[in-house]
Amino acid sequence: MSQNKKLSIHEDWVVVILGTLTIILSISGLILPVPAFGWKNATDLFTAVCSSSNFAIVGSQFLFVIVVAGLGAWLTGKSIKSALLTFPVVYVLTIIALILAGNSQVKALNLEAVIFSLTIGLIIGNFLKLPEWFKSSLSTELFVKIGLVLLGTTVIFSEILNAGSRGLLQSLVVVLSVWYFAYWLCKKLKIDSELTMMISSAVSICGVSAAIATSGAIKGDSKKLSYVISMVLITAIPMMIFMPYIAKYFGLSQEVTGAWLGGSIDTTGAVVASGSLVGQKALEISTIVKFSQNVLLGIAAFAISVYWTYTQHPAGKEKEAKPTLKVIWERFPKFVLGFVGASLLFSFFITPEVNKEVKGMLKNMQGLWFALAFTSIGLETNFKDLFGRNSKKPFYAFLIAQGFNIIVTLIIAYFLFS
Repeated sequence: MSQNKKLSIHEDWVVVILGTLTIILSISGLILPVPAFGWKNATDLFTAVCSSSNFAIVGSQFLFVIVVAGLGAWLTGKSIKSALLTFPVVYVLTIIALILAGNSQVKALNLEAVIFSLTIGLIIGNFLKLPEWFKSSLSTELFVKIGLVLLGTTVIFSEILNAGSRGLLQSLVVVLSVWYFAYWLCKKLKIDSELTMMISSAVSICGVSAAIATSGAIKGDSKKLSYVISMVLITAIPMMIFMPYIAKYFGLSQEVTGAWLGGSIDTTGAVVASGSLVGQKALEISTIVKFSQNVLLGIAAFAISVYWTYTQHPAGKEKEAKPTLKVIWERFPKFVLGFVGASLLFSFFITPEVNKEVKGMLKNMQGLWFALAFTSIGLETNFKDLFGRNSKKPFYAFLIAQGFNIIVTLIIAYFLFS
């Protein structure tokens, strides 16, 4: 008897499909109204934000995004049932965060919805014991990448070429210098080779994705990989919150700030969150710079595979196959193609009239997917996963390397983007 096989498409391609579908539907005339979340006092809150008409808009928006999320679960081979049970919870928490962030006094403090989404998620994720099926069904990366594809509709293609070339130069310098510093530091602290490779890649390239790619290249221990991922996710939280305010305190421009954030914060979601706290230009630059780093992931994974295979390292001798150029394509972040494609479409093919009609909805959808992602990040982040470890040396190495990364990236970003 034949068994039913689940459909399983790489998440990056699914993101391109879902982002493109959203754009096509909006251009075709499916334009959802944008909910109102702004309020000054209790009267505004109950008459505008919490009105039946506004809740109807929130409800229609929910129906749209849950269908997209369900499609995402189906296409990636996840449990559709779990996804449909989890998503309403994430959505409600996100709407609460958006309402809190909509207060005029909160806006005056420059506190964006992403902060509230993350905080609510962290409180629940760390003080309540969430079932494993709930955590495993969270689609943080899917949500943030859909938002990034939609972000492409607001970025003129010439800006990608301009910022991307400088971002790639910055990424090359940062990745090489930070990787070798982290590698040297780990060796000095006598951290084992597998953790050394994972930490060096995670802190220098693009966080979780780099750690996973490196672990795959060296056939690393899954427990060590989990440890590195925990360090990446947890250290990204204070960085995404405080670095924008540090940049503002020192009067850095949005371009420099965006390049600094995109080059030093390890996770794409945290980069988006921090860029959002600064402004639209910072968000665009930080995203493009982070994409430049992500593009290097395939090359880095290939280089690490070669090193691990051909050195005298004991684990290298156990490799079953020699690395090929296919590794570069396999590790290439395909969702970047969706971002660039959206930018090309809206830069050269969409008329100003159509753009004016759809930009409100697409901007709202972009922000919503980001907020949903940050709620999910909070829900799946548990500080016990990090601080319960026996050895603190890898954590110290990661923090020191991250500090080095922050300083080096700031210097390079200042010279390239000021």
